[in-house]
Order: sequence, then structure tokens, then C-alpha cells
Amino acid sequence: MIPPPNWPRNRLLLALPSRNLKQLLPELEYIRCRREQVLMDADSSLGCVFFPDSGVVSVMAVYSDGGTIEMATIGREGCTGVQAVFGAKSSSARFFVQIPGSAAKLSRPAFTRAIETMPSFRSLMYAYVHAFLEQVMVSVACNGAHSLQERLAWWLLMMRDRSDEDELPITQNLLAEMLGVQRPTITNAAQELERAGLIERGRQQLTILDRQGLTQASCECYQLVRARLAFHLPKTYT
Repeated sequence: MIPPPNWPRNRLLLALPSRNLKQLLPELEYIRCRREQVLMDADSSLGCVFFPDSGVVSVMAVYSDGGTIEMATIGREGCTGVQAVFGAKSSSARFFVQIPGSAAKLSRPAFTRAIETMPSFRSLMYAYVHAFLEQVMVSVACNGAHSLQERLAWWLLMMRDRSDEDELPITQNLLAEMLGVQRPTITNAAQELERAGLIERGRQQLTILDRQGLTQASCECYQLVRARLAFHLPKTYT
């Protein structure tokens, strides 16, 4: 597939010195990411790493009964399969496309070579691993400390940050799955945000009407994660 002009657009890749990005370009493959596509499943071979240009990817824990829950989200500021930094050959999570877009695909051998031969790439990936782990840790704490309505507001804001769009092509079934609750429960929480004039629900999408108000309705975890990502990745998260 032929990439568009000014590609790649992943901010992690664009944070590399231009000479290193030019060196890496022949190894990158442009791909489209379809809604609800599984880029990589749990316990499958970690054969490549995806650097999203647009859209949002969920990192999901998968349980033996088939149940799932979201641990983190990835947009243009990051990449999938951070375990590859440490030489892992299999994935411990499912990478699921929430919001469709595109990505740069890099094979694990090429990724490993870049880690070993490009100090700038290695330093950037270590910084991203640190930021990613902090996002996961805050998410775990948030699930036990804050209300569903606060968590929903945070989740929607994180989606907005990564997609740069107020209209999010997500359903309430997907919201329930991502937040690990039943559909009626997420419907009630979304109705409260809608009654407050913060969002508008549609059949296949949800629109953020008042971003500032949604930030106030969110728990402190949203601002905390934003601050930590910006600290570790000043050139990739705005």
C-alpha cells in the first residue's frame, strides 16, 4: 500500500533525528487499521511493532473465559508491543483497533536492530516504555478508586487527545467492553454526562460537546497521565 505524503505521522518516529528516521524508513510498511481489527492477540508471536499515524489502539488483558478489559490506549504518541524493547518474542496482550486509522508497521528483527544500532531510537523507546507503564499503573489504581462516570470522562478525553476529533466513532457496547462493565451500567453513566451537556450520544458515535466541562467531570487521573506522558515524551504528546 502506497503511503500518503509526509509519512510517517507517528510522533514517536518523528521525534527521531532526521538522519535516523531516514535510515529507518525502508523498514517501515504503511498499513490501514480497520475498526475492531486485532493487530496482535495475546499469547501470539510478537512479529512486528505498530506505530499508529492516526486512530486509537487499545491494549487489552484477555482472560481464560474470553473476557477482556482495557489496560491502556495508544495513539500517535506511541507504539504497540513495548515488550519487544526487552527482546520478548510473544505478546502478553491483545492490541485492538478502537478508532480506525493507519500505522507504520516495523518487523521485530528491524525493531531489534534499531534498538541495538541507534542510540536515539533506543533512548526514545525506553522513555516510551516508562510512560506506558505509568499509564497502566494509573489505570489500575483508577479502576478501584474512582466512579464509573469519572472513569468514562477520562477515557473519552484520552480518546479525544489521540484522535484530535470531538466526534468519536465508538458504540456503547464498545464503551462497556473497554471499561469492564455491563451495557446498562455504561448507558447510565453516559446519560449523566449527556444530561450535563458534556457529550452527545449517537448510534455509532459519541460527540464531545464541552471538553473543559468533561475534564472537570473526570477524575484527577486524566491530568496525571497527561502530565506524565508529556514529561517522558515532550516531543510526542501535546
